[in-house]
Amino acid sequence: MSKTANKRPVIVGIFVFAGLLFLLAGVLVIGNLSQTFVRKIKVVTLFDDVSGLQVGNNVWFSGVKIGSIIDLEFYAQTKVKVVMKIEEKAQQYIRKDAFVKLSTDGLIGNRILIIYGGSSKSPQVREGDTLNVEKTFTSEDMINTLQENNKNFLAITNDFKVISARMAKGEGTVGKLLSDNSVYTQLEATTLSLQQASDKAQKLISSLTTFSEGLNKKGTLANELTTDTVVFNSLKISVLQLQQISDTAAVFVNHLKKAAGNPNTAIGVLMHDEESGARIKETIKNLEAGSQKLDEDLKAIQSNFLLRGYFKKLEKDKKNDQEN
Repeated sequence: MSKTANKRPVIVGIFVFAGLLFLLAGVLVIGNLSQTFVRKIKVVTLFDDVSGLQVGNNVWFSGVKIGSIIDLEFYAQTKVKVVMKIEEKAQQYIRKDAFVKLSTDGLIGNRILIIYGGSSKSPQVREGDTLNVEKTFTSEDMINTLQENNKNFLAITNDFKVISARMAKGEGTVGKLLSDNSVYTQLEATTLSLQQASDKAQKLISSLTTFSEGLNKKGTLANELTTDTVVFNSLKISVLQLQQISDTAAVFVNHLKKAAGNPNTAIGVLMHDEESGARIKETIKNLEAGSQKLDEDLKAIQSNFLLRGYFKKLEKDKKNDQEN
């Protein structure tokens, strides 16, 4: 009986000790206190606004939790100094030029810090190093942006309201188009004119296409002009000759103008001296009268019986020559 009574406290003590061990293990697991015994290094970063970040929040790198926030304190005038402890085993993967940004654990979870980036050329982070911060949009920034967009949208709506009211009253170009039938008729006529002009342009293009096709047909004048160098050279020579004739005529006309303007030349005398002109006319009349008298004398000579046979012989020889 005494042995059984002595065993009972021992068994109870064993169960109590086992329960304490399970309780301690549960506390360590639930409270993540097992990380207390992991070797860590201290890293610092400076924020303008931590947006609700608290001591004890986690630090993540590449989707892996590597540490936590151990201290928050004000720095300078507007900065907040955030002190992190990260596991020493992650130190070799974090570079001095890496960045830190604020994020959340899930949609509405606690605030966390995320370390990312960094180049392989930069050395790994050391105890007490300060990492750069990337500026991120907070929910407040998003709300402010939405409010500003709402103001802009309201201003646009008000402007459109004014424009639509003016359009309804027939003001402005669009309003006149909607309310004035004459403007619409003029636009329709203009459109029709443009359509006709387009049709004519199309016909012209077709004609030019036909002409260009004729240039490639052998035997046509257009093909001869564009391909036959002999014809082209002949035309070129003709054009040059015409140009020379035109130049010569221009020189002749200039000389004639100068001579006509000079009263000492024959042409100038004819153009400017009325007495000389009258004498020349009288001389021409005398020549005409003398010519008529000469014709009459010739006819009288032909009628003379002494020379009549001679003239008849001449006429007979002339007829024989025509018949032969």
